[in-house]
Amino acid sequence: MSSAIAIVGAGPRGVGILERLAASAPDLGPDGLDVHLIDPYPPGPGRIWRHEQSPLLAMNSMAADVTMFTDDTVLCEGPIVPGPSFWEWAQAVRGGGDPDSLGPELAAELRAVTASTFPSRRLQSAYLAWVLREVVAALPPGMRAHLHRTRAVDIAEDGDLQLVRLENGDTLRVDAVVLASGHLDATPTDEERALAAGAADAGLTYLPPEQTTDSDLSVIAPGETVLVRGLGLAFIDLIVLLFEGRGGRFEPDGEDLRYVPSGAEPRLVAGSPRGMPYHSKPHYGLRAGRPPLPRFFGPAAVDPLIGSGRPVELRTQAWPLMAKEIAWGWYHELFVGHPDRVRLPWPEFAARFAAIDQDSPAMAGLIADAVPDPVDRIDFTALDQPLAGVRAQDFAALQPLVRDRIAEDLRQHVDPAHTPHLGAFVAMLSVYAEVTRLAGSGVLSARSRAADLGWWQSFFNAVASGPPGFRVRELLALSRAGYVAFLGAGMWVDVAVDDSGGVFRAGSASVPGAPPVTARVLVDARLPDPSVARTTDPLIAALFAGGAVSEEVLRDTDGTPLRNTGLVRVRPADGALIDAAGRVHPRRFAVGPHTTVKVAGAFTRPGMNAQSLRYNDAVARAVLRSLPGARAAAA
Repeated sequence: MSSAIAIVGAGPRGVGILERLAASAPDLGPDGLDVHLIDPYPPGPGRIWRHEQSPLLAMNSMAADVTMFTDDTVLCEGPIVPGPSFWEWAQAVRGGGDPDSLGPELAAELRAVTASTFPSRRLQSAYLAWVLREVVAALPPGMRAHLHRTRAVDIAEDGDLQLVRLENGDTLRVDAVVLASGHLDATPTDEERALAAGAADAGLTYLPPEQTTDSDLSVIAPGETVLVRGLGLAFIDLIVLLFEGRGGRFEPDGEDLRYVPSGAEPRLVAGSPRGMPYHSKPHYGLRAGRPPLPRFFGPAAVDPLIGSGRPVELRTQAWPLMAKEIAWGWYHELFVGHPDRVRLPWPEFAARFAAIDQDSPAMAGLIADAVPDPVDRIDFTALDQPLAGVRAQDFAALQPLVRDRIAEDLRQHVDPAHTPHLGAFVAMLSVYAEVTRLAGSGVLSARSRAADLGWWQSFFNAVASGPPGFRVRELLALSRAGYVAFLGAGMWVDVAVDDSGGVFRAGSASVPGAPPVTARVLVDARLPDPSVARTTDPLIAALFAGGAVSEEVLRDTDGTPLRNTGLVRVRPADGALIDAAGRVHPRRFAVGPHTTVKVAGAFTRPGMNAQSLRYNDAVARAVLRSLPGARAAAA
């Protein structure tokens, strides 16, 4: 009996689901299986990683740290099917393939790439397109893939069949559907609409949150002063496109860089709640090998919290163990990889560390005795709030204070003497997976889900999802040249109108007594907040209007709404959709950042038992088991 599946979204997440379907289809699938991948953007890279974007934009991962394939560290129910990482693919193409088929620019980049290179997004696009071709070519007998370069706009039902209506007028009759469409665009929030309305009345220019590569930056004139709200990866893309993208260039200047302007660039004044860009990505490998994880925040700690039957508070009950796990990764790398910088052998330190509560006087004493140099001690406050306590009398005095902290952070992330940062990073990935499991179990209190999960995601992004070091060096050069200024932490923005016209005003907690900075342009440099109710995605909007998709609303114990997360509700174990009545649909699934199951990235680092690969496997096997022709092995 033949069956069919539709995957809405043919980017890395959709391709990851296809690969896992192919791996398990011989065991679980029907004798014949057609899989339809639906996406208006190029299949494989999808929208975010499509070739048609600036060649200046780079990944924030090194070539050796990107893979789409399972390996022997991945603990999942389905078969392990190894495949090349980005770095292995690059070596194979230039060693025995045809680099010139990529075009002259990408061929030149491919020949120069190393394991520690941060490749361009265009070269990653080529890898992802190759992965899809490889997966399709290796489909098991009886399984076929079909690509549809269009949008899905609605889903209806005919008995158990799912009728997927496409924008081109076609309708696909399938047995199951997987929504893997990635970040959802959304109409502005109330606050953004009010800001836009005030800006329009005052004749100002406001660019709301969106993918930076899709923004119309031509409205920003050369020489214009521009306020920027947000210092994450969207901000890094913004400075690439507005400076080097407009003809500026960077030249060596001793150990630093010097910016040579083109005359077409604006001047940016940027801030955020933290007031600092994300911490740079580490540029080195582990000296001590992967830390033994999980140690303090694995199933042995999380399962009792899930099984307690009582509301769990993430910050008070889980965070001490999470922090201890992250510190464990840091100190394992320090003691085993840099034994000359500590006073105790690792086995002795590890035993004493394990017996002491995190953030206790005894722990502080142990660290002080065993780790003589403070720079070798993990500092969670500095990681989370790098400008805590920093105050300046005016914005000019603030600039060198912020630059010094950015430069020191960069130094520690590129100097192999500081590989403990990478040990903590690896531990954070392990912690992230367990937090996802804890949150998905439903035991976190509504207050904790409303506040603590957002804090954790923000902290994780700031520490683990930062830009490559060369981008940070460029940012410092722009700041020294006066083209980028920092507002500091606790940024605020409003619109002021008087007889002479209107302006955006901005200030921060770092410079509390200074007059506000003014500008006529404001850019919100971030992605839109997730929202099912405000989404511009036609399929999600149609399903939500019909009650087939529901949005997560967090309520206090008395039923009072605390927060609308905007996320699509799914069953944590397998991504099955939950409708407005609370019913789980047996043949509709969703995976990605728009759902209530947070998975760190659509692709991942090799050799890390990656959560994304494990979850793709769980979803794919659930989809196969839902098919009418599934094999008896599904039982």
